[in-house]
Amino acid sequence: MSLTPSAAGVFPIAPTPFAPDGAIDWASVDRLFDFYARIGADGVTVLGILGEAPKLEPQESLAIVKRAVAIMGDKPIIVGVSAPGFAAMRALAREAMEAGAAGVMIAPPGNLRTDDQIVAYYAQAAEAIGPDTPFVVQDYPLMTSVQMTAGVIRRIVTDNANCAMLKAEDWPGLEKISTLRKWQAEGSLKPLSILTANGGLFLDFEMERGADGSNTGYAFPEMLIDVVRWSKAGARDRAHDLFDAHLPLLRYEQQLGVGLAVRKYVLMKRGILTHEAQRKPGAALSATAKGEVDYLLARLARLDSRAAL
Repeated sequence: MSLTPSAAGVFPIAPTPFAPDGAIDWASVDRLFDFYARIGADGVTVLGILGEAPKLEPQESLAIVKRAVAIMGDKPIIVGVSAPGFAAMRALAREAMEAGAAGVMIAPPGNLRTDDQIVAYYAQAAEAIGPDTPFVVQDYPLMTSVQMTAGVIRRIVTDNANCAMLKAEDWPGLEKISTLRKWQAEGSLKPLSILTANGGLFLDFEMERGADGSNTGYAFPEMLIDVVRWSKAGARDRAHDLFDAHLPLLRYEQQLGVGLAVRKYVLMKRGILTHEAQRKPGAALSATAKGEVDYLLARLARLDSRAAL
């Protein structure tokens, strides 16, 4: 399977389950991917920023890719291969594709400042992974400090035939989505899948601006699936009502430094992860924070029974 510009739907970002001693919890890994397949996810992304990819050994990274491919069946698997150098990127991309991945995701290094530098970097990255490996441009300036204009993204997509998807997580980014879709309608930009992130905080309006779906993490990915499906079906109020019900928990999960801890805590309460642990260094929730999350879950359960844990 190969990632194409027609990719759409919800591709959750998978966290990496760990035991308290830092070992990978393989039983939870299997349960997590089975959960994604069962709820109807259209694909999954592994080894992303919130997958704690930099904390993994190379053989662990590849083993997770293989687990995802085996359990998700015919669903496309996107693998984060961002690295300080192209040698490591090339090696992981090659191994991931040989293991059955559909494509790879590349974030720019934080030292890029000009448009030409960004475009040149992606040209070099595309050359490193090879023309037969589809890739996703990760536009995440809040994390990378790299500012990509819509024009820069168009140049990257135009210059690299294997660029299949944009992971849009600029903030604010709604106008950027509208601009890219306008250019596509005019014929000045070739087809491009646009999946959005930012923890899902703006998914309701991102879909209305022309996004194809969601590529983010959230403890209730079923909500993301419902919002994407209802938005595409024109059920605007239904999509917004469900989204609004989850917004307090989405917001709480978006806190810098502890967002992943919140997500893992909820996934543990849902019985998907055995532990909430992160591999060191990693943040942990205080008893007070857990109480706040429990309160948000109880309130959410009044409107969405899936939160009745």
